[in-house]
Amino acid sequence: MRVCLASTSPARLMLLRQAGIEPLTQSPTVDEDAVAAAAASERGAELPPDELVLLLARAKAADVAHALAGEGSFDGIVIGGDSMFALGGRVYGKPYTAEEASRRWHEMRGATGVLHSGHSVFRVAPGETPVEATATAQASVTFADDITDAEIDAYVASGEPLLVAGAFTVDSLGGAFITRVEGDPSTVVGMSLSTVRRLTAELGVSWTDLWS
Repeated sequence: MRVCLASTSPARLMLLRQAGIEPLTQSPTVDEDAVAAAAASERGAELPPDELVLLLARAKAADVAHALAGEGSFDGIVIGGDSMFALGGRVYGKPYTAEEASRRWHEMRGATGVLHSGHSVFRVAPGETPVEATATAQASVTFADDITDAEIDAYVASGEPLLVAGAFTVDSLGGAFITRVEGDPSTVVGMSLSTVRRLTAELGVSWTDLWS
């Protein structure tokens, strides 16, 4: 059974590899900002984080799933995901700049936020219409209250927090600044493996059949 990860995220790729799965990777051709803006315009308000991450995960997985279905030879599953971090009533994606990452870390110090992760899994088989299963997962993250300004500066200077949701990692340099995680730990890394396993089962695929 083949697996395609509809993402170029190193963290999600690492998670699948650690779980015994060596996936293909294919970057979706989705304008995430445009998808989010269109949904907000239709509703007349910004989507809450759990709805937004699921919307984006579905858009990315669908893009890759239908592209593979069009090729006619792929037989397996396609996995798409998206993550956002909510703290103090605000929702954070990737900070992109050092200034924004630093500002967030000063706000997160000593605080607890929630990482929202959307998951979309498609079953793709030759000659059949792709079938989808979706779910969201959440995990709360508590940051140490004694993180120094110098540590924040050094972490931001490493570049690691600039391109990850919430401006932190739990499985690399940022892990030392996190004191507690409640929920599936892999959710904080980028994708809830237990959730993906459940979705593949809904599609009639055994998780162990995905092992490389």
